[in-house]
Amino acid sequence: MRRVSYIKRTTSGTVFDIFNVAFMIVLTVTMIYPFINIFAISLNEGTDAVRGGIYLWPRKFTLSNYEYVFSNSSLLRGAMVSVLRVVVGIATGVLGNALLGYIVSCRTFYGRKFMRVLFLITMYFSGGLIPTYLLMVRLGFMNTFQVYWIPSIFSAFYMLLTSSYIQNLPESLFEAARIDGCSELKILFKIVLPLCIPMLACIAVYIGVDQWNSWFDVSLYSKDGKWDNLQIILYRLLNQATALQKMMEKQRAAAAMKTLQPLTVRAATTIVVTLPIIFIYPFFQKYFVSGITIGSVKG
Repeated sequence: MRRVSYIKRTTSGTVFDIFNVAFMIVLTVTMIYPFINIFAISLNEGTDAVRGGIYLWPRKFTLSNYEYVFSNSSLLRGAMVSVLRVVVGIATGVLGNALLGYIVSCRTFYGRKFMRVLFLITMYFSGGLIPTYLLMVRLGFMNTFQVYWIPSIFSAFYMLLTSSYIQNLPESLFEAARIDGCSELKILFKIVLPLCIPMLACIAVYIGVDQWNSWFDVSLYSKDGKWDNLQIILYRLLNQATALQKMMEKQRAAAAMKTLQPLTVRAATTIVVTLPIIFIYPFFQKYFVSGITIGSVKG
């Protein structure tokens, strides 16, 4: 009969476990509570929400805030632009940074150190907002979809992550492939990219979140509104709700806005923008630990 050995628990170990569990519970509640509170406010009547005191659930339940948000006819078109921007941005950004990371980590390329330094300089120094805007105008990117993904194809930070990850791969793989007559592009697509899936998935999540949440560049480069994404439309809805609220306070003429407040509309727009990321993030979470830690071993 096999003997089962038990580890004797000490008093200090038990106290540590209690404090550790209590700390993790408090940390979890601190991270989750703001989202629950915003969700409760978004489901509450506007005039009642202004009074405060809403924490975990709405006091006067209503869907008028979401009805106001989704009543905008351009919302669906903006959502399609946002999704298209995320898909194209991820595809081009992952491919571009993988190619750049492979170039600066390739030991047979003598200019790799110069290129690495050249891109690292861009992490600390940039031309600024006005020169960037003038460059987009000269390139003809104003009121076009290209302005959303072409400037973000390459990133010095993602290049560092990718190159560090590739440098951890055995050099014998590259030597054997070159002996067999493989070109550098074939090595990249047949060997490097399949082995770098955790890192590429991690970068894809970063790029996707940046593209989904971006709205400031839309306000700069989409003057005619043709390529307005979901975020800028919701931002304008929020400003419209604030303007209508001020009008209601002065004239008492907007009967449909009596139950709406900028506070509740802001909460509804936050939920609408955040939910897609919350649903997608768990599928890529497993790649974060392996992607970031392995890619950060070598500088």
